[in-house]
Amino acid sequence: MVSFRFAIALVAGLGCLMAQGESGPAPAKSLTPEQRGDLFMVHKQYREAIEAYGQAPRDNAVIWNKTGIAWHQLGQLDKAKADYERSVKLNPDYPAAHNNLGAVYYARKSYRRAITAYKKAIELMPNAASFHKNLGTAYFARKQDVLSMQEYQEAFRLDPDVFENRSPFGTALEDSTVADRARYHYDLAKIYAKAAKTDLAIQYLKKALEEGFHDKKKLEQDPEFQAMRDLPEFKALLTSEPRVL
Repeated sequence: MVSFRFAIALVAGLGCLMAQGESGPAPAKSLTPEQRGDLFMVHKQYREAIEAYGQAPRDNAVIWNKTGIAWHQLGQLDKAKADYERSVKLNPDYPAAHNNLGAVYYARKSYRRAITAYKKAIELMPNAASFHKNLGTAYFARKQDVLSMQEYQEAFRLDPDVFENRSPFGTALEDSTVADRARYHYDLAKIYAKAAKTDLAIQYLKKALEEGFHDKKKLEQDPEFQAMRDLPEFKALLTSEPRVL
């Protein structure tokens, strides 16, 4: 099973489908194959979703992207990649499919290819905060810290909740996929501190320390935390010895 959790861009009537699904599946005759697949996705019945999507018209880039997401959820990266590529072939200007291809490359640690795919998604949809977040994480994996922070800051500018919520566009990287979680959460703390979101900055600093960030001197010197240094919570972090996870 892959360590991604997917937020899926489904049909406009998905809210209605979810409501129907709460008390059981909607009558099959009242739904299109795509809608049946969407309902199965809501209930995490990914193989059933793939079967349903397979009954939809095959010349639809959105359907291939959704099928790819279902395969991705099942950990079948080869099949997911193939379906994302079919989606892109049908519609080269479909940003979610490019983003999802990036997620496959990222999962395989092909970070350069992931960066290329995420850049293409951003070119097609510049205001998608999650795409910038994903690109930032791919840069982070290559230790290109300046570029990573630039993308994280742009993601935050577009959506201040991007690191707390999931994307409505195809897929979003999970924090658990990041190898150096301590450094990742420290960088997020800097972003929140710069935005004067003190509670979240403290929260992510705690995570960074718990995950092995030990450079207390850096914590004292980084300018992003200047306005926080007199806060009792910040001082407590400097003197604490948190349990390493």
